[in-house]
Amino acid sequence: MVRLYNLHPFGSQQVVPCKQEPAHFCCGQDELFVACAAASCGVEVFAVREHGRCEPLGSFATLGAVLRMAHSRAGDYVVTIEEKNKATFLRAYTNWRCMSSGSSRVCVRMVGHKMEESYGEALKEQMSIVEMPLSDPPLCVSCCPVNGNLLVGCRNKLVMFSLKYLVINQNLTVLDFERSLILHIDDVIPAEVAFCTTYIAITTELDVLMLKLELAKQDMESTGQCVHGASTLQAPVDRGDRPSAHTVQLESEEFVFCQKPVELLGEESKLCEIPIVLESTGLATEGTEHYQVQYLLFRRFTPDQSPFGFCEETKLHSLQLLPMYRTAHGETENKREILSLFCFFSLPHVGYLYSVGKLVELISTYHYSEKSEQAVLTPQFLHVITSENLQCFTVRCSAAAARSEDPYIDTTVKACPPVSLDVCTLRMQLFIGPRAICHFKNHVILLIKANTEDIAERRKPTRRMLSRKTGGIKSRKNPDSESGWNLYIVNTVSTVQLYREMVDYSRTYENVKTESCIHLLSEAHLLVRAAIMDPSFLKADDKEELLTAFKESCAFLGDCYSRFDTQDYHLALPYYRMSGLSMMEVLERVVSQGDEKQKYERGFMFYLTHSLNEDLNEELSQELTTKVIQIFYLTEPVQLPHIICTPCMRNVCPSTAMSYLQKIEKIMPSVVLTLTKAFMALKMGDLMMYKHEMDSHKETIMAFGFVGQPKLLTQQKEGIVIPTEFSVHLKETQPGLLVAAAVALYENSKMELEEADIFFKTLCNSGENTIPQLLVDFWEALLVVCSREEVLQELLLRLICQYVWRISKRKFPDTKPLKTTEDLINSCNHFGLIFPWVTFIMAVGSLSDEHYPEDVSKLQSILCSQSISVASALPFLESLSEDGNVGLAIRVLCSTRLGKYEDSLDLLLNKCPEAVVLYAQHELKDDNQALWWNRLLPELYKRTRLAGDDSPVHISSLKEALSFVTMELELRDFLNVIPDDGTAAFFLPHLIHCSQRKPLT
Repeated sequence: MVRLYNLHPFGSQQVVPCKQEPAHFCCGQDELFVACAAASCGVEVFAVREHGRCEPLGSFATLGAVLRMAHSRAGDYVVTIEEKNKATFLRAYTNWRCMSSGSSRVCVRMVGHKMEESYGEALKEQMSIVEMPLSDPPLCVSCCPVNGNLLVGCRNKLVMFSLKYLVINQNLTVLDFERSLILHIDDVIPAEVAFCTTYIAITTELDVLMLKLELAKQDMESTGQCVHGASTLQAPVDRGDRPSAHTVQLESEEFVFCQKPVELLGEESKLCEIPIVLESTGLATEGTEHYQVQYLLFRRFTPDQSPFGFCEETKLHSLQLLPMYRTAHGETENKREILSLFCFFSLPHVGYLYSVGKLVELISTYHYSEKSEQAVLTPQFLHVITSENLQCFTVRCSAAAARSEDPYIDTTVKACPPVSLDVCTLRMQLFIGPRAICHFKNHVILLIKANTEDIAERRKPTRRMLSRKTGGIKSRKNPDSESGWNLYIVNTVSTVQLYREMVDYSRTYENVKTESCIHLLSEAHLLVRAAIMDPSFLKADDKEELLTAFKESCAFLGDCYSRFDTQDYHLALPYYRMSGLSMMEVLERVVSQGDEKQKYERGFMFYLTHSLNEDLNEELSQELTTKVIQIFYLTEPVQLPHIICTPCMRNVCPSTAMSYLQKIEKIMPSVVLTLTKAFMALKMGDLMMYKHEMDSHKETIMAFGFVGQPKLLTQQKEGIVIPTEFSVHLKETQPGLLVAAAVALYENSKMELEEADIFFKTLCNSGENTIPQLLVDFWEALLVVCSREEVLQELLLRLICQYVWRISKRKFPDTKPLKTTEDLINSCNHFGLIFPWVTFIMAVGSLSDEHYPEDVSKLQSILCSQSISVASALPFLESLSEDGNVGLAIRVLCSTRLGKYEDSLDLLLNKCPEAVVLYAQHELKDDNQALWWNRLLPELYKRTRLAGDDSPVHISSLKEALSFVTMELELRDFLNVIPDDGTAAFFLPHLIHCSQRKPLT
């Protein structure tokens, strides 16, 4: 659907003071080139000033009549296809600016002609005409807007010339061209070509083909040729059993057979079977880049039926490749990076716009009110001329380019009107006899040739309609008819001015047609967005105005989606965010003061809910918070407890909030509601009401209630975690509930470990390097429910580190721990039963247990379990003193867990021999049992012998070891482990016991 708005994109118009009738024209950087249609061959150059004023810069003569003409921004040269003596030539005019300064020196040379340094000074002050010879006459030409390369269409081929910069000397660089590539396409007569970097588009009368040149793979043939397909551009795609076009022509000379319309996109376009042979013609042999062809688009049309009867001149026109550049690279011309590419072509009554990227897709179709003569595409508009009108259509290029620049633009943070938005006609401006058009910055250049009969027809509208099928069109084409001509520069109004008009116009639809209002505001938004994406935006004089208009357009769209009942109501949120408006400003825009019966649509509620639930740095006033409570009570009462707890509602009146909460409790009670009421009662200072609410559910249920609304406990301000008054009160009165709630939040992915660290440290006013006991309680409680191995090891190491720090510093917890070692052992598998020999070591010490915090037993319990990786814990345990029973027990535990039993025995024999047998009884089992007689028994005998009767501990341990060995070994083996120099009376009882148990064989 095409919408027609009577807006005013065209402003004033200026007449270009041409001396002779124009035949062709094109635009440079700030210039207009006009080739005359008279016998005297030449090009007039005009400087385009502010408001479209034209000042003659000069002129230069061409060698023949100009048939086609184009200007390249890169290299600043003009290329022409000229005719002289019934032959056509391709020429490029470089250094043409010296002609406007009065110089008449001209150098004519062939492509690749070697520049002699002796001509250096002369070349500075003369224009160069570069002849580019071709084996076939040139038909059409296109310059790449990025690198200045040249593409020439000839019969059955396309020839590419690369732009070269030749350094003659330090002060002189001249332009030259090199014929680098030929694309051979059999039986094709290109009507138009378009060229942009590696993209090529070709049209014949009714066919369109778009290609991309890619670097060939290394294993391609060294000739650099790639053949694709086996048919021609005129061959039908779906042949079936139908005869070919040539066969049909031979069979019948009286009928015209029309082929089937076809559209092939992307990979499917290979099915067109068009043979393309690439011939590399670069002079350099080494390092020459070889290309292969990727097919992007093929479309075939058939002669269509116009509204006024059969159209005899149905053919394609106005082929164009339009690049849009990445916004961040728009400061300089040399750094422009193509973001998106668009391909446009048109039939007399329909135009087609495709986006070219990873996918090639048709994004817009333009239906003209009458037969078009020519069209020109810009990032903001499509300008079309018909026999009587200059029409201006909107385009979707900026919407597609915005999504190419940011694929995640359609989120809750950013948005853009869709590419599929219906196109609309902004203006149909009356002109008599438009013939040609081109676009230049904010100007439209229009060639008018009005025949005398056209003017007569204008005065007789009834006859004009009757004569359309008879002589009206033919009379215009009569070369003998007198005609008047003019070349106009039509100034398009500034983007901001047209934007203002579109916004004002949209207000007429606010209360009548919702879709039309949103559509027009979307058009205004895309208009401004396209201007911001233009490479010249960063240097534009109206930069600040455009940015302000962009934010304003976002605000208007946000208003629409929040006030109107639309399917895309969720877009209110991203558009309001892009507008930069605060929540208070949005509330003031949408909420009517004093209107208690105002209806709030889904879009506004979606925006308000999301904005309030996010940790914004904005705090609403008490008046606004009361209004927000009223809105949610009337619209979404189930959300009210959650909304009251948000950071933005810190200034809420607790008594007002409590009254609304009590109202909704009767219809939708919940734990979150109860907790919120308790929070409000706490803010009111009513501890009786607070206790009543907190006692209404079990503590376990209340702990999981915080999962439904974590902001009851913790909020964020400017990215900093802030405990609420609720958390502070729970810390003092119910620390167990607070820790249980924090564990529930972590288990439900509502809180991370790092966030919990900050929360408890802030809550307990601890320093950055100080760990409060409440945080240790959280870690200990989390171990009970934790199932992820990596998190488990992290928690165990944190606890070990904290226990060791307290033990080594003789520091006691700042608050009483919530769980004792026995509680943890009974409730958590990661706290193991403390080994008897560890308890024995601690009991034999000179220092009593009461000098140490319970952290000692918790640390030992962790090391006695199988959960901790002892190797990773060793660095944290080094700070414990080696002296003393604590350090000894920890060292022996670590050695044992690492399998170093002999080291453990040595430690115990040296530090605490009393515990060595108990240790051996507990640890030296199964594969390690041999250590009893191979290691422990000999070492005990050795130490007893050295100490004599003065070491009852060693003697006692030796006897216990012998008692165990006699029960495990055969008599012969037992005899072998008894030392030869021992006292017989000492070992005799053990020998008798062993012999009675197992007699010698």
